[in-house]
Amino acid sequence: MEKPIIANKEVTLHIMRSFKLRTKKKLGQNFLVDEEIVNNIAEAAELTPEDTVLEVGPGIGTLTQALAETGAKVVAVEIDRGLLPILDKTLHGYENVEIINQDILQLDIKQALGEKSFKVVANLPYYITTPIIFSLLEQKLPIERLVVMVQKEVAERMTAVPGGKTYGALSVAMQYYTEPTLVFTVPANAFIPSPNVESAVVVCKTRTKPPVDVDEEVFFSVVKAAFSVRRKMLTNALKNIGISGEAVTAWLERANIDGKRRGETLSQEEFGRLANTFK
Repeated sequence: MEKPIIANKEVTLHIMRSFKLRTKKKLGQNFLVDEEIVNNIAEAAELTPEDTVLEVGPGIGTLTQALAETGAKVVAVEIDRGLLPILDKTLHGYENVEIINQDILQLDIKQALGEKSFKVVANLPYYITTPIIFSLLEQKLPIERLVVMVQKEVAERMTAVPGGKTYGALSVAMQYYTEPTLVFTVPANAFIPSPNVESAVVVCKTRTKPPVDVDEEVFFSVVKAAFSVRRKMLTNALKNIGISGEAVTAWLERANIDGKRRGETLSQEEFGRLANTFK
């Protein structure tokens, strides 16, 4: 018997009515009701039956269903206990799906998924997008790629290049760990309820090694200081790392970087030079 497509407005509304489900704004719950978009997200993950995929926030199983249809092993982590009976119903029959009721930021992912490499797919709540992404990346997990749907503005910052208005600390950090590409945008009316902003899907291919060889703690401290005050010259902004103006001037000379420049003009390689000449 053919299963109903959850990524359909009538089916989603029927599920919500049947379970008397009200979306929780504090958890950023917005359910996709566009089958083409859901399928495009699953395709972007490039899954095969040999793959394992970690889904963050399955909701009522909309995207989970499309991922499961690829034959991949799907481990879906849902924080909202109230959605478990719904997922049990909507994903009934998919033997390749495992639901874990936990906060992704608290989950021991290595224990849950084992040692083999995996992919991450998520329609992330906007209020906690970056903490989730960086929690995954900073753990040095064997992630092959991340396919994430985020607020369009955040997607543009993740993929921005030096010199643009959207380029900042998030751009540098994402591009240190991955090669991110904004693949398509998602209109607000593709969701129930409709959010106040557009969304976008970003595919992030994780790097086998970072683009610069640095002490990560120093590197990210430098990046944070450089962007601590937008539109401020490096001679002033870098003092926020906790050193004097004279020390900053000498440091910039060692790195061969003009102190009149601003953080948003620096490339990964230049931030790397600053990190490696800091001491």
